[in-house]
Amino acid sequence: MELPERVNSDAELEDLLAEPSDSDLEYISRLSGDVLILGAGGKIGPSLARRIHRAVTRTGSTSRVLAASRFSSARARARLDADGIRTIACDLLDPRAIAALPRCASVFLLAGRKDRTDLTWAINTVVPAHVGAHFSQSRIVVFSTGNVYPMVPAGGPAPTEADPPAPAGEYAQSCLGRERVIEYFSHAEGMPAVIFRLNYAVDLRYGVLVDIARSVFDGEPVDRTVGFFNAIWQGDVNSYAIRSLALCSTPPAILNVTGTERISVREIAQWFGSAFGRRPRFTNSEGPLALLSDSSRCRVQLGEPIVPLAVLRQWVAHWVQAGGSSLNKPTHFEVADGRF
Repeated sequence: MELPERVNSDAELEDLLAEPSDSDLEYISRLSGDVLILGAGGKIGPSLARRIHRAVTRTGSTSRVLAASRFSSARARARLDADGIRTIACDLLDPRAIAALPRCASVFLLAGRKDRTDLTWAINTVVPAHVGAHFSQSRIVVFSTGNVYPMVPAGGPAPTEADPPAPAGEYAQSCLGRERVIEYFSHAEGMPAVIFRLNYAVDLRYGVLVDIARSVFDGEPVDRTVGFFNAIWQGDVNSYAIRSLALCSTPPAILNVTGTERISVREIAQWFGSAFGRRPRFTNSEGPLALLSDSSRCRVQLGEPIVPLAVLRQWVAHWVQAGGSSLNKPTHFEVADGRF
């Protein structure tokens, strides 16, 4: 896939995120049965649905792509419909609504929540229970987060899939709850699954790189409490998610999904400062711990990310400098105690 030097508009960004790689096309050509994306109205769902639909169309597959969500944005739903993706309005907290969904061979569970504690627990644990009960005969990729791991010394090894979870704070605890519910259904019903532990995705409208770049550009201080992080292009996340269907197993396979670099907050802020011609400002001293993940298993099984950090930071810098849109959903990467 040839990468552009810059991304100039939301339309170009959406097109880039939805463009399947050769590996995606090869996998989709062998996929049988329909594909359902639950929580398709969020940050990731629309571009994932479009990428799968493009791959299905280009390979001549007979699979259908369905997208279920509350769809609080009628415009977002209409755009998916226009692209040939069948949308279904569905409150995933309603077990009757889940029970009415068509059973599909492949399911992606993207629904998640970080704010309002009671709703966070409900979305992150009750919804997976409804989904596991209804889709026990499907293979399912369940999006989770690297937050289920403990913070680790910034200069030491990052957690691998073999390391035990130790979530800090209720958001991370509820995400581990999601994983455990899916594990239960996998053991009880033989449901093959992948637990897709992601951190941090970047799509130019959100992500840690975007948070830091906007702070530098706006002259706001960059918080160094958590001094290092991982990041990965959202398009690579989409590709890994699609092809991780092949890894679904009982008990569930666990996959850390992130970029290859351990990125310094100070150094990337200084890089953006040079790109913008502005001196970055910082607040708080660099702490000893960071939220990191080792994605070696993912890269061995599914290949290297297509978009390297050197390209991604250029895209982000141009996007921010050109006044590109924002989802206004900060990552809170600076939080060290799990209290978002």
